[in-house]
Amino acid sequence: MSDLGVAVVIEDDTDMRNLIGGILLEWGFEVHTASRGREGVDMVRNTSPDVVTVDVGLPDIDGLEVLRQIRQFSNAHIVMLTGRADEPYQLAALYTGADEYITKPFWPRELRARIAAMMGRPRSQTADGHSPRNLG
Repeated sequence: MSDLGVAVVIEDDTDMRNLIGGILLEWGFEVHTASRGREGVDMVRNTSPDVVTVDVGLPDIDGLEVLRQIRQFSNAHIVMLTGRADEPYQLAALYTGADEYITKPFWPRELRARIAAMMGRPRSQTADGHSPRNLG
């Protein structure tokens, strides 16, 4: 496992998936990627990540449904990434369990800053029973 832990990127756009994965890998995460929602949920279940990014518009199931399913078994930090900037959708994602909601396009430093802020917030325990990591 890398210094910052494990990250899962669930994104159907290849370029965006590679960009996000590259940012997280360069930062020190072990990165796993998925191009479909169901695949991403399974990957989260199998890797117990510290951070998950979820695209809202996935080809098989909606990003909110992916979020709902992940929240049933994981306490990972979750960032929703989407081109949808409408407030009702943002609120639905946050109330469903997203820790952050970032509208595309975004700056790589913004993604890192938001993830650092999330990981700095206390969590009682991750789903696998480990204490959360601190980026201090």
